[in-house]
Amino acid sequence: MATTSIPESSPAGNRLMSIDALRGFDMFWIICAEGIVSALHEMNKSKPVEFVANQLEHVEWEGFHFEDMIFPLFVFIMGVSTVFSIGKLLEKEGLMGAMGRILKRTGLMLIIALIYSGGCSKPWPDIRLMGVLQRIALCYFFGSMLFCFLKPKAIAAAAVALLLGYWAMMAWIPFPDVRPTPGGDEVIAIEKYTKISQLNMASTNMIKGSYIQGVNLANYLDQKYLPGRKYDGTYDPEGYLSTIPAIASCLLGILAGCLLKRADVPPNRKVLLLVGCGIGSVLLGYMWGTQFPVIKKIWTSSFVLLAGGYSSISLGIFYLVVDVWKMQFWCRPFVWMGMNSITIYLVSNFLGGGGFGKLATRLAGGDVKAYMNNHITPGSGDLLVAVVGMVLAFWFLNFLYRKKIFLRL
Repeated sequence: MATTSIPESSPAGNRLMSIDALRGFDMFWIICAEGIVSALHEMNKSKPVEFVANQLEHVEWEGFHFEDMIFPLFVFIMGVSTVFSIGKLLEKEGLMGAMGRILKRTGLMLIIALIYSGGCSKPWPDIRLMGVLQRIALCYFFGSMLFCFLKPKAIAAAAVALLLGYWAMMAWIPFPDVRPTPGGDEVIAIEKYTKISQLNMASTNMIKGSYIQGVNLANYLDQKYLPGRKYDGTYDPEGYLSTIPAIASCLLGILAGCLLKRADVPPNRKVLLLVGCGIGSVLLGYMWGTQFPVIKKIWTSSFVLLAGGYSSISLGIFYLVVDVWKMQFWCRPFVWMGMNSITIYLVSNFLGGGGFGKLATRLAGGDVKAYMNNHITPGSGDLLVAVVGMVLAFWFLNFLYRKKIFLRL
């Protein structure tokens, strides 16, 4: 899996630097930003800082924060990259060669996903079968396969069909109300319901069109059919049914990648199309959200349009600044991270809770952190640890970049 050659996403290759920079920017918020913003919030309780800190918290159920965009943005970028990577495979190895590579990569991603989730470190059924990396693998597989067989217009039609089909299933297919006391506005949250045995799975009270937390078709299918540990107690935010619209998120990225790859479209027009379509998608997402609420944990179709629109706008801005204007000096650290996104994600997990911040406590924790918190200002010691963790993460990524070491699947 490791290689010493520059991958296709390298600035030295045929890929656009803006793709790697945006992927790295997205990963930055996962790996480094949380600790820094949390420390700044402790130091400064002003409304602007509080607003930023709030945006880095997932919405409990319905609504949208910046934090809720990070995962779908990564799926969107993966779709963009698919156009270049699979497109090159189709040219060099043909359809069968490309399909073989897709199958191999999907299998490796699923294995890594299980290891990331803890693997066999805990006894069954305390093993999570569905998760973030599993969803990425499934989106990659179906998105890449559709790209191999369909033209852009057909891919767009497939994305529309997935979003409308998911909405139709969620709105019209009846399912049992598994709450111990049927009806009302009670939610099934992990704070109260941690086991399936607490639910009324034998309920004969059929409902449909419900988007209540834990009381909707997507969550019911997880409660009924998803084995192993579920992230939210009785259901999983990366469960079975909600993977369908997540594939549409990847397809939106593939459409953006097809646009970027077109040599007959001037760069400035590509920017206008990415930003313009992104704005239209955001508006459509908010409008659809009045009927099909914006909910990340079940990846509603309105959420796909909202997150996809913001992703398209972000790609347009990065493409304009990095690849059209050639202002690239500022994004080098993001490129390092974007080119080794899987590596940094895995290493951060293997370091345990806190990731590189946990490693940073060996250099700036203990008495150093306590002295700053007690004698300078509360939170300053935490900020130092977070910054040191960020420096360590980027130092590690720069080392890999300079040595031309990239983890490829």
